[in-house]
Amino acid sequence: MNWSAIVESDSISSSTNGYALLLRALSFIPLSHYLLASLVASLVFLYNFLEFHLFEDALTAFRGSPITLTYNSSAHIYNGVVSKCRILHGRYLATPWLSSPHIQTCFLNFFGRPPIFSYKRELFTAADGGTIALDWLRSSDVPDGGFHINNATSDNDTTPIVVVIPGLTSDSTSAYLKHLAFSIAKSGWNVVVSNHRGLGGVSITSDCFYNAGWTEDLRIIINHLHNKYSKAPLFTVGTSIGANVLVKYLGEDGDNVPVAGAVAICSPWDLLIGDRFIRRRFVQKFYDRALTIGLQGYAKLHELHYSRLANWEGIKKSRTIRDFDDHATRLVGKFETVDTYYRRCSSAGYVGNVSIPLLCVSALDDPVCTREAIPWDECRTNKNVVLATTKHGGHLAFFEGITATRLWWVRATGEFLRVLHSSQYMHVQNKIMNSGPKSPLDSTIDQGPFVSVVEDGMVAAVGNEQTRDNLVEEFSKTQKSHCENTDTVSVADQDEPGSQPESGFVSVIKEISGQATSIQDAKPPDTTPIKRCLDLLRRQNRFSIWLLAYIAIVTSWPLLGSAVRVLSRKKLRNSYSFIIFSFLKIPMLDKNIKKNVGRCSQILYIYSCFDLQSFCPDFQIACHILSLNLKQAALRGGCLNLLFLILIKKSVNLSRLSSLIVLSLISFIIEDTKVIQFDRIGCEKIVQKNDRKKKT
Repeated sequence: MNWSAIVESDSISSSTNGYALLLRALSFIPLSHYLLASLVASLVFLYNFLEFHLFEDALTAFRGSPITLTYNSSAHIYNGVVSKCRILHGRYLATPWLSSPHIQTCFLNFFGRPPIFSYKRELFTAADGGTIALDWLRSSDVPDGGFHINNATSDNDTTPIVVVIPGLTSDSTSAYLKHLAFSIAKSGWNVVVSNHRGLGGVSITSDCFYNAGWTEDLRIIINHLHNKYSKAPLFTVGTSIGANVLVKYLGEDGDNVPVAGAVAICSPWDLLIGDRFIRRRFVQKFYDRALTIGLQGYAKLHELHYSRLANWEGIKKSRTIRDFDDHATRLVGKFETVDTYYRRCSSAGYVGNVSIPLLCVSALDDPVCTREAIPWDECRTNKNVVLATTKHGGHLAFFEGITATRLWWVRATGEFLRVLHSSQYMHVQNKIMNSGPKSPLDSTIDQGPFVSVVEDGMVAAVGNEQTRDNLVEEFSKTQKSHCENTDTVSVADQDEPGSQPESGFVSVIKEISGQATSIQDAKPPDTTPIKRCLDLLRRQNRFSIWLLAYIAIVTSWPLLGSAVRVLSRKKLRNSYSFIIFSFLKIPMLDKNIKKNVGRCSQILYIYSCFDLQSFCPDFQIACHILSLNLKQAALRGGCLNLLFLILIKKSVNLSRLSSLIVLSLISFIIEDTKVIQFDRIGCEKIVQKNDRKKKT
């Protein structure tokens, strides 16, 4: 009897019966229970996916989270102004049924519940012919805004004016801007919203468009209002991209701004970090796509200009903000790359230069502008800056109250400006003649020309000696040329568009040396190309540090030849051929070519120390040895570095430094290769030929 078969059949039947019993038991559970379990699982998923914090607020008895203030301990702006703001020292509690940053942000854009009023428009024409719409809301235009005889603002009026800079693709009709304008006008001040070019129902009348770092429009509007209403103190409030423009403008002009105080709400700070963040998670990609659709709609309004100045087909196919910036913003603004545009237009590097009272407000759960980009240290160092962060709030939302009819940041902004206006810490313009925009304090990555060395777009800066002043001058010229229909480009784009770089290492060396001599005072050609090319190799080859360490160890002892040269130079000069021939006899008996070539390279280096002219034929001997019948040659990627350094050696007339590196690389790049046949006669012929040349 086959007992194993019986046992196996019993086990199969028992397992089958077990699953059948389990399915039969599950069938007795009512369907409504399954639906309830699915609903609970879906709610748990959505609660975490949308980052709800309702239970967290409930655990704190709906008291809200405290406001975190970052400032310099010796800052007068905190001790004299912020310390008196009760809202900034209180707590923020989001509307319970909007206790999610995503729900708050979407509710603000689709609903917002803005107050109802109408602006009075003023059209301002810039020097380049562009038109900017200024929408005014005066205190007399709203109820409880104070008693006024007439609605017009006289030139001698001392009522404070608040200039508001909208966010990306936003204008004065946006819900959050209406909340801000109505609140400030209701307190007795005048508000003017400076719409971006091409927005607010105004057509583009020049080839100049706005971008995240375009501060020229804000500068001319501020100067215009200051000249027209010289007795009225000016304050500025920037939101989102407008906050980035505002901080950058304040950092560029420093003390030379006619602004008494400013507030930046939900600034992106670092556009490069923001670009990485908005494409990181699945939920952030919704915002990326939504903002891209808004930018495409903006471009659609001005199709005639974009089709002429940018890549219109690329604009229509853009799926992300980065795609739109690559096909439109970068081309119109004359930036080399999208990353260059992000770096140069980020405001984080300008925070240290801000010289007026500045309040910055950001939410740590902002789904558009990440907390990773907030310049904490820069805000803490600058005595004029106070950073207020809330745990919740979303992007420009901060709804509060059961009915969600108020925005917390609007109340905080109004209180800060009123306390600042009544204090002695309002900024007074310090006019500086012939002063250009200041440079950012953080990065010098764009301070120099770029040389493309590989096909995947990696670039290397070769002109790092360029000063900050030259960088600022270059960027200011780029900003001005943004408004002109010219072909002026930055230093990195001075080559002809149709010209292609030469292939090989020679073109790289020519390009590096050529740009270094044409742009700035280059160092002597015998050392500068070597240093730059070695830095290039160090960045590209991950083994380069160990390679340099190997070179230093292996080639340290031949340096003693310099002392020998001083003592017996003539005697050694007459015995070159004998030394190398007798030395090459030793490697003939050894099969490890790595060790042999290492010895040859060391002897050849001694030759190079004594007489560079006799180095070339000896170097031919070493190359002849390496070119013999070698099987299973394990040549590493260092061969390319060897050829690269040989070209460098030729360009600097066989300097001792490059000779040392080349000969040491020969012994490094060949590993465990066996010599099958060694051509002794070939080497002897080369030596005899060189001796005959010396005698003749």
